[in-house]
Amino acid sequence: MKNFITRAVSGVIFVAIMVFGLAFNAMAMMFLFSIITGMTVWEYTGLINERKSVSVNRFITTAAGVYLFLAVAGFCSGITPPTVFIPYLLTIVYLFISELYLKQEDPINDWAYTMLSQMYIALPFATINMLAFKSSADDGTVYFDRILPLCIFVFLWLNDTGAYCFGSLLGRHKLFPRISPGKSWEGSIGGALLVMVVAAIGGYYLCRNYCGVMSSVPEWIGLAVIVVVFGTWGDLVESLFKRTLGIKDSGNVLPGHGGMLDRFDSSLMAIPAAVIYIYTLTLI
Repeated sequence: MKNFITRAVSGVIFVAIMVFGLAFNAMAMMFLFSIITGMTVWEYTGLINERKSVSVNRFITTAAGVYLFLAVAGFCSGITPPTVFIPYLLTIVYLFISELYLKQEDPINDWAYTMLSQMYIALPFATINMLAFKSSADDGTVYFDRILPLCIFVFLWLNDTGAYCFGSLLGRHKLFPRISPGKSWEGSIGGALLVMVVAAIGGYYLCRNYCGVMSSVPEWIGLAVIVVVFGTWGDLVESLFKRTLGIKDSGNVLPGHGGMLDRFDSSLMAIPAAVIYIYTLTLI
């Protein structure tokens, strides 16, 4: 009971912070996700450095991830020119060249794990800026679109809730027993249906009041399906990551919920997938 209360309280606080950061204004969103990016990369590098023969430069790798997020935010919002990415590229070059002088036992692993932090964590978080900032068709003015980023997380939270409830009540067939024995097909389908229903209802309302890329209910349902499918894969990817490392939780920064990777694993696949989906709609 005590663990349930702890989990519930921390969950409410987490959702409140996320909603405020995503819905308040552009600066709040950028500040929130730069912190999230830094904390997640820092957690990841700490776990990786516990592996034998691996030594990742934790500080510079984390700083690079945060800088990438801010650089993409600045570029997408129109604040900074493309040259903002040059310091990031120089940092990546440094992380490669530095291995020449460190005399590590396995520099290939160091390189691989360092780049994985950028591709698996920093870049997916950075792509949320591609959803949050849009250019006006009339005069090219960049404006902050809080709806799409917020919807991605609402869909992920609803999917987790629906999957848990339906899985607890009806779960019989394991979804991916080799990696995540607790997930069931019944739970996954139930969670997906819940998200699709909410997306249809919300999409109907938003299509009448929201001047954005998504202009029909089927498009909102399509986004829901993309978020659910790739969010589930993101969860499984992190489960495989933890199983490979032999750990239960990636950290304990969120009482009752584990670490940053545990909390944002689904979004690391869902956000880039949503970007691809939405930008594809603009080409059709």
